[in-house]
Amino acid sequence: MIRTLVLLCCFIGFQTEKPVISWTDNYKLSWTDFRGKPKQNSGAVAETASGISFGFSLKKLESNVVSFSTEVNAYFYPEDSWFHPEQASAYILGHEQLHFDITELFARKFRKGISELKISNNIKEQLKTLYKNSEKGLGMMQRQYDAETNHSKNPEIQKEWQLYIKSELDKLSKYKSIE
Repeated sequence: MIRTLVLLCCFIGFQTEKPVISWTDNYKLSWTDFRGKPKQNSGAVAETASGISFGFSLKKLESNVVSFSTEVNAYFYPEDSWFHPEQASAYILGHEQLHFDITELFARKFRKGISELKISNNIKEQLKTLYKNSEKGLGMMQRQYDAETNHSKNPEIQKEWQLYIKSELDKLSKYKSIE
């Protein structure tokens, strides 16, 4: 009997040759990380571009998946992030940092979901569905955050969000980005 071993790799997400900053516990964004050209007449002081990058590989023996591995990263994209220097403040930077922290939260939720999957021949579809759901949840929470804080203009709600995201990150610390 002939046995075949196939290795399949796939990367999904915001793949680019542009520089990225990986989320870590030890690094906080600074205004020098925001290198994009500010959008005029947007009404915003700053904009954070962040996202989840996801890759996986499958190992098959004949036609059966026998193992899989994944890589999930929360990235900040400096060249797509911008700010208006004349309106920038530490408070606004904190609001933007929380956008990046929310991205890490969903990367952790995604990693947790992956850890709960069982090897099967439809693992590729399960991984893609989990990624799609993570991206959808991330987008919804980012919009909710801006809506509830009125884009940082409500300091009390901003503080509540900071405490909430810290708590959620702590709950999922087992799944944090590797530094």
